[in-house]
Amino acid sequence: MGHHAHNPYGADDRASRAIDRKREKERQYMLHEASKKAEELSLKLVQKLIDKHIIETTSDSAIRELFTKLLRKIADMEEFDINFKIAPIRNITADANFISLYLTQYITEDLIDHPKIQDIFGDDEEIYKVVDSVISTIRPR
Repeated sequence: MGHHAHNPYGADDRASRAIDRKREKERQYMLHEASKKAEELSLKLVQKLIDKHIIETTSDSAIRELFTKLLRKIADMEEFDINFKIAPIRNITADANFISLYLTQYITEDLIDHPKIQDIFGDDEEIYKVVDSVISTIRPR
């Protein structure tokens, strides 16, 4: 009779792989929803950013269009590019939403240079909270 080696870590490996599969499935779902609902999310996001005095703009429609394009584009981006962008603020909050992190970094690093943006207010955490209040609606429960 052959000896069957027992791996005491086998259960842990399976659980870890199951968690990874769940996270990847959630990630793909959110990317799909962000792209599919880009116009709706952009409308709500820009309105909230203006209402919460995070951005001052001379054209909310231009900024909405910009975010619509960005939300559609993020679904086709390489995971590395997304992770590189969000690396500086990855630990801003526990269980952070990667799309909200990406948009927060975009606002603080890139949006400031847009010709229709007059000013951006708030720190990374404040901006993240406003962004995530809109983007979290596409996160699976």
